[in-house]
Amino acid sequence: MFTLHTRKIWLMSFLAMIMVCFVIFYAFSANDGGNINFTNTTVIVVKGSSKQLKSAIEVLQEEVLKRTGILWKQSNRISKNSECQVMVFLKNDPISMPDEWHSAVSELSIMNPEGYKLLLLPDGKTIIISAKTPRGALYGIGKLLRTMEMRQGNVLIPSPIQIASDPAYPIRGHQLGYRPKTNSYDAWTVAQFDQYIRELTLFGANSIEIIPPGTDDDATSMHMKLPHLDMLSEQSRICKKYDLDVWMWYPNIGSDYVHPDSVKKELAIRREVFAKVPRLDHLFVPGGDPGELEPDVLFNWLEKEAVALNQYHPNAKIWVSPQVFRPTKAWLDRFFYHINQKPAWLGGVVFGPWVKMPIEEIRRVTNPDIPIRRYPDITHSYSCQYPVPQWDLAYAITLGRECINPRPYDEKHYHNVFAKFARGSISYSEGTNDDVNKFIWSDQDWNPETPVIETLRDYARFFVGPDYAEDVAQGLLALERNFDGPLAINTHISTTLQQWQDIEKMASPEVLGNYRFQMGLIRAYFDFYIQKRLIYETWLEQNGKELLNLHDTLGPDSAITACKSTLAKAWLEPVDQRLKMRCLELADQLFESIGAQLTIEKHGAASGRGNFIDNINIPLNEVAWIFSELDKAEKASTNQEKTAIIEALLNRTNPGPGGFYDNFGSPESWDKVIFRTDPMYDPGSLKTPRVNFGVGLKDVEWVDEIRAIGFDGKVTPMAWMNCVNSLYDQPLEIEYKDLDPSSQYTMKVAYTGRFRSRMKLTADGITVHELMQTGEKPIYEFPIPADAVNDGKVTFSWTCGEAERGSQVSEIWIIRQNQ
Repeated sequence: MFTLHTRKIWLMSFLAMIMVCFVIFYAFSANDGGNINFTNTTVIVVKGSSKQLKSAIEVLQEEVLKRTGILWKQSNRISKNSECQVMVFLKNDPISMPDEWHSAVSELSIMNPEGYKLLLLPDGKTIIISAKTPRGALYGIGKLLRTMEMRQGNVLIPSPIQIASDPAYPIRGHQLGYRPKTNSYDAWTVAQFDQYIRELTLFGANSIEIIPPGTDDDATSMHMKLPHLDMLSEQSRICKKYDLDVWMWYPNIGSDYVHPDSVKKELAIRREVFAKVPRLDHLFVPGGDPGELEPDVLFNWLEKEAVALNQYHPNAKIWVSPQVFRPTKAWLDRFFYHINQKPAWLGGVVFGPWVKMPIEEIRRVTNPDIPIRRYPDITHSYSCQYPVPQWDLAYAITLGRECINPRPYDEKHYHNVFAKFARGSISYSEGTNDDVNKFIWSDQDWNPETPVIETLRDYARFFVGPDYAEDVAQGLLALERNFDGPLAINTHISTTLQQWQDIEKMASPEVLGNYRFQMGLIRAYFDFYIQKRLIYETWLEQNGKELLNLHDTLGPDSAITACKSTLAKAWLEPVDQRLKMRCLELADQLFESIGAQLTIEKHGAASGRGNFIDNINIPLNEVAWIFSELDKAEKASTNQEKTAIIEALLNRTNPGPGGFYDNFGSPESWDKVIFRTDPMYDPGSLKTPRVNFGVGLKDVEWVDEIRAIGFDGKVTPMAWMNCVNSLYDQPLEIEYKDLDPSSQYTMKVAYTGRFRSRMKLTADGITVHELMQTGEKPIYEFPIPADAVNDGKVTFSWTCGEAERGSQVSEIWIIRQNQ
């Protein structure tokens, strides 16, 4: 029997068991799979905190409120009960807290004024963010926001958290140009710029580069909510609010920087701009592109410009780049002579697109105490600093130079391969198409060891929602894989669309209206539609040519009709139009959500500036050229003439018996291209060949959009729309093997592409032709010196004249002459 004593023991044991169960239940209810419930939280603000720190704390409260509907209240007192709290303070703030909290904080160390400490205390209800400066505190707040799971009415924080983090590089930022040339920024309001700048800051950015009016753009656009100079002022004001460095890209596009009257006029324009912005820390002036000044003129002008700049911003410095269209050795030597004089106004040197000299060489020829800043092009896909490697022509034609282009692994590689030579970067951006790439660069500038997937999960969790974090992160990686290899055989593309459609089916209305989700979704639909079109239209072309090849039995007229009818099915019986309509719907939604301009007529885009939806119906086969040739045949007066045209069409790429043919827009021909440097360490192609796009027109060296038209406006074969290209005076080398040493050969070569360079060709060092101007016609023929093939192989080498833009070859026929 139970005695009174044993009953008391049993009752106490039972109560203790109940308490343990309650604690376990509470722990599991508060800790959702390792996440602690911080829904009801107080933000502790130290008395006497600076205005800048209070502003950072308001960012925390506002971003939580937007995503949860919960406003975390503020207090000056640390809670003594079980209430959750977030403490944000600076190292030298007078704050009273328990000794064990001090110990936990002091165990973590930061060295940099922009670094932060972020930790969840062992009590599981107190988060501390500590920094040396308000800017550092804001980065700690950003990390917390990126880490939390925020849903309507609910905030979860992972456990444990113990982070001490310093940025690896002191310059971390992005260019946000409010100008018509961008694909979205010109449509933004002040509030949209404020939010976007804030978001970049929460991922570690400390700099924003703005662009004044009157550069290389139109004065205004139909989308602008404010006059350009007024928005410039607002951008600077926003940066000042968040304590970000303000940079300004300001090229010299005036007609004269020598004559006193012209100089006076230019300085007056600059003073108006400088006076308008409340904060300006650095001015970036490209040596060219646009603007072309000789170094002596350039540096004399910059000295005068510095006086005007410092009149309004006394501590501002000028950074300058050797970015110039025609960089001769004399120009570069003189440029770096002036740089190494270290004028008082000089901030440093900028390495960006179309700088001929590799960054490691710039570091070598520049005094070591002069900093280098990178200006990476993260926004373009071809004809740019870091093009998509071996990009498929169908993508280049349709997606174009400025499509929505998440390239996370590429961008991390481009960042890290050159990071050691610079003090950080401010990216070149033309709009929101490179949104994902911006956050990859910011994370890499903060810590180049950051895994890509970590950034993408933070991005998806914070911007789309915690329920979509993994799916969207993986979806963005899948979009990058869509660019791998030939489009027609890329098996990733259908899976990528299925993954995005799965998210689309379960997405809330808020997510479906989220522009970052919309950007990924439209790319998934577009890529799959273009792949289906490419496969279908390639099949139609093959069938059409097979019918045309029956001209002997059908007769030339019937064969022509049959071929044209087959090719016309591409637009008379098009592939899945539901995919196309979904792309058009999403383009309209992106225009509504962020002013994204994906078409010219409907959305007011600038040509070649992100309007890839305009290209959705562009033919992906040779239909334009075939039709133009068949039109000639139909007009011929005799069947013999018609047959000759048809045979020439069908045999255009045939080099004849014992010959060779290569189209250097195709991957299968690239095994003949010689690489003297590993392209992994030369992503900017300053030492290695690359694929480039554009047929080329007389007197034109710019290609907004790739079309099968060139050379006096004639329709061209698709092979002329892409080429192998080496930049500047870097030799372009192509090797042929297995030739017959006893035979004579002729080379027929197509010199097409965007550059109108003067090129010289040698075969095993023997001159085939001297420097000659290209761009006047596409096809040339030359005998190959017999001494070059007497060993059964030959290496062709093309070089340019000094300061030319580069050598380029689209097609080669090696024709064996009849013996």
